[in-house]
Amino acid sequence: MRELHQRQPHRRALITTAALALGAALLGAPAQDAGAATPGAGTLDTGHQSVTWQSPTYATGTVDDPKKCPPLADDPDGRTCDRFDLTVSVPDGYWDDNPEGGVPISIEWAKQPSDDFDMYVYDDAGKQVASSAGTADPEATVIPKANGTYHVVVVPYDVHDNSFVGKAYLPETTDAGNLTSFKGGDGSYEIAAGGLKARADFLKGGRLRLQADPSGSFTDPAGQQIVREQPAADRHTTSFDAGAYYGIRSSAAVLRVYKKPLRFGLYKTDNRTRIWQEDKPLRWSTGGMRQSLERAKDEQFFGGGEQNGSFSHRDKTVYVANNTNWNEGGYPNSQPFYLSSAGYGVYRNTFAPGVYDFGASVHTGQQERRLDAYYFLGDAKQVIGGYTSLVGKPFMPPVYGLEPGDADCYLHNANQGERHTLDSLKVADGYVENQLPLGWMLVNDGYGCGYENLAETAKGLQDRGAQLGLWTQDGIDKLADQVKAGQRVAKLDVAWVGNGYGMALDACDRAKAGIEDNSDARGFVWMPVSWAGAQRCAVLWSGDQKLSWDFIRWQIPTYAGATLSGIAYNTGDVGSIYSHDAKMYARDLQAKTFLPAIMTMDGWAKDITTGQKINQQPWVDGEPYTSVNRKYLQLRERLLPYLYTLAKQAADTGVGGVRPLWLEYPDDPDTLGAQAKYEYLAGDDFLVAPVYQDTETRDGIYLPKGTWTDYWTGKQYEGPTTIDGYHAPIDTLPLFVKSGAIVPMWPEGTTSWKSRDTSRLGWDVYVPDRGHSTYTLYEDDGVTRDFKKGASATQRVTADTGRTGSVIDVGASKGSYAGKVARRAYTFTVHGTGAPDRVTVNGRAVPASDWSYDEKKDVTTVRTASLSTDRAFTVRVDH
Repeated sequence: MRELHQRQPHRRALITTAALALGAALLGAPAQDAGAATPGAGTLDTGHQSVTWQSPTYATGTVDDPKKCPPLADDPDGRTCDRFDLTVSVPDGYWDDNPEGGVPISIEWAKQPSDDFDMYVYDDAGKQVASSAGTADPEATVIPKANGTYHVVVVPYDVHDNSFVGKAYLPETTDAGNLTSFKGGDGSYEIAAGGLKARADFLKGGRLRLQADPSGSFTDPAGQQIVREQPAADRHTTSFDAGAYYGIRSSAAVLRVYKKPLRFGLYKTDNRTRIWQEDKPLRWSTGGMRQSLERAKDEQFFGGGEQNGSFSHRDKTVYVANNTNWNEGGYPNSQPFYLSSAGYGVYRNTFAPGVYDFGASVHTGQQERRLDAYYFLGDAKQVIGGYTSLVGKPFMPPVYGLEPGDADCYLHNANQGERHTLDSLKVADGYVENQLPLGWMLVNDGYGCGYENLAETAKGLQDRGAQLGLWTQDGIDKLADQVKAGQRVAKLDVAWVGNGYGMALDACDRAKAGIEDNSDARGFVWMPVSWAGAQRCAVLWSGDQKLSWDFIRWQIPTYAGATLSGIAYNTGDVGSIYSHDAKMYARDLQAKTFLPAIMTMDGWAKDITTGQKINQQPWVDGEPYTSVNRKYLQLRERLLPYLYTLAKQAADTGVGGVRPLWLEYPDDPDTLGAQAKYEYLAGDDFLVAPVYQDTETRDGIYLPKGTWTDYWTGKQYEGPTTIDGYHAPIDTLPLFVKSGAIVPMWPEGTTSWKSRDTSRLGWDVYVPDRGHSTYTLYEDDGVTRDFKKGASATQRVTADTGRTGSVIDVGASKGSYAGKVARRAYTFTVHGTGAPDRVTVNGRAVPASDWSYDEKKDVTTVRTASLSTDRAFTVRVDH
């Protein structure tokens, strides 16, 4: 029997015939009569603040998906799937300023916390509105802004003689009262408003940590798992009484502590210019706390980690939690961090989910009854740098990690038929034969797909220029032996990241360490479902998606926006995982050409038109698609010196290479418009405007201030401007380069970092309209961790435009590392010079056979002899 408990005497909720029909429809069953079997039910309203229910005991797991639950009439006692109907009745506006943002609902095991129950919540229209389907105990989520009837389905996925207790409650709220105590000094201050205790700690680097807890004591559930080392205190502070508030002055800001009621505000050192200001006191609830801030007239908000389909959040509600909604609107790799155009960012130091409402009054609530917030000051890049200094800078990938990856299950793959692990080498041969770059391969997934001949497979891949990777469902403890056999890439899956949060971060850190502790390689880890700090150890990918034109569209702002939370490596499967279409695949690959990581997921897709199984390698569709895909993968390979330098910049600054236009042009409101949303910058030089519709024309390409050159035609545009009617046949990605760009490139035809011609390097130079531009190339051995000991080199290049021509100064390569070349020849492609009269290197005329001019594209190509990398030289193009 199912037991039901409520705070008030039990009143069985009314189950309408329509609701019964819905519940049956969710489970694929015919509608039931009102007198047929019904699930347990409970109500949350002003008279009923909480509900609990007890599930049956399950001897073993039953099914792995709610769609596989039998009809309700065939499972009236919930012996296969547990069902519970929850009715929520609250007044309009009840959730508008509630810290938890909805009804918290959870299921907690009676015993054996290693068991796995998964919970799904549907509204009365049959739409899934919440879920918790990891391996956590308890499984917990929130029904956002709940009002109406909801249908809870719990699947006993992996269970051993176990049951659970389900709980849901209606959060009650309390606001902070008047200030009752203020004391402190030397950078640390204690504040009280009755039972609420708060603490303000000023930290080096202009940072502030603000804590508050109505219990009267401070806790730190995250411990050192996210913030591994606390920043040093800034003890040079003073306080003063301004009547209505106490002020605390540091070298970076003034914190106001208002007295009636207790509120906080942060101002610049003049104590007049607002950075942020609470418009209401802190509010806490049964299990949450929120901060409420005034919103400035034009203030914009970004961050929240990976928010699928969005990068700018003004007037939006952002959910900061982990879910497995891989599509638009999902947030599987979210982070409790946001930044504001007002010159600050804030990180909530917690593993608890949150709801951030960036409306007319900004409400940021976390589902824990405490506030623990770190504030960072400065422009967006400075804030990202401060945040990642706290939780971990993005990791430095191996160079092969920036090359394309290929993933499939080879041994015991029901989708592919009987194969063996060594069959992966045949697929690797396909990349070589089709002249397509390949940096690494994942050859198993752990879900019934094991491996054999691991060392032999690793050696075979290395002979073909690729590195061995393995999925791991449950095998982090096996990494040591696998790495010694040649594994260099680890992909974590849902079983190892659980429901995200602490378990995910622990798995990420352990997987990276597992590679590095057993080899001289750099850890290279992929994972879905993560939390703050994951940027220090993994590439985050947005999960298992189906292919559509919308799939291509919404990923553009997703990955660019993730950069604003310090996530430098965020990507998705090329062409999705479950569906395939030649044209969409090619367009999606183009869109991902400039992302910092790129992978195809094979073995699970069906052709959209025929319904037949098809793999996802970039040659499977034949011509013209093979040539189109080769064009962009080889372009990416040529650009690896540029992308690798962006990776080093991310490791140093926290700012990734893929960026929304706003990050580089924050004073241009059009960078927040609908058109700019679906394009991105790679570094600050390339503007990428992917085609995400079934068309050969791209409209609405926004180019911000400056001169921009069409990468393919050489045509120049003066921004700000919007381009409509851009001709983009299937082989053309709309791509523009900013005036002043200096881009290092490997030689044409390069397909692998291992086999590239290291005796040659290209410089693609877009001479500035006036003045000069600079670029610094970063190089190291690409694979070991010796760069941490200083084994690296940099080479600075400047370009100047004068009255008589263009001057390119190439500095000496400074530093050393294993494999650094002593000499190399250079090829310069110099754009926008006009027809040259004379070309010189170090004042000596270059023979006519070593330079040429393309009048149509206005490009001068100059080839030098082999030159010492330890010496500077100058190239002049005079006209």
